Amino acid sequence: MEAREIRLPAFTVIGYQIEANLDELEAGLGKQAYNLLISSKDEIPHKKNENVILMQIYPMKPGFSPRVDRFTQIFGYETASTDDVPSGMIHHTVSEGKYVTYTHRGLESELGKSYDYVYGKWMRETNNEPKGFDFEIWDQRYQPDSPENEIDLFVAIR
Repeated sequence: MEAREIRLPAFTVIGYQIEANLDELEAGLGKQAYNLLISSKDEIPHKKNENVILMQIYPMKPGFSPRVDRFTQIFGYETASTDDVPSGMIHHTVSEGKYVTYTHRGLESELGKSYDYVYGKWMRETNNEPKGFDFEIWDQRYQPDSPENEIDLFVAIR
């Protein structure tokens, strides 16, 4: 699948938020947040489906490097309402907007190649600019350690 531009309606996620850089996330912080979400998913009311959403919100500053600089990650589920947010969790609403979407195929450890393509080559070729956040949808195809793994990426664009 090639990267393509789409428009998505507003949506809300309920889950856990952490602040970290890529090195901290890869050292286990991301897996801990994911496991916490999975173990408490039945506490989240009004879930629309069982797909985990990993949202990443970046500081829009010159020279930002995700390996070094901390950014916000939200592990959650899309919900139909923000009523009754469980203790210790947050809700985050994303307004309607434009995105580039791309499906990463292969090991999760190779996901950086897909992000490099979207944020690099695709943005340059289409004269688009990132808006400061992206998200992934981990559905039934999510098998991080398998070459059959598929993750849908959505990068917000201006």
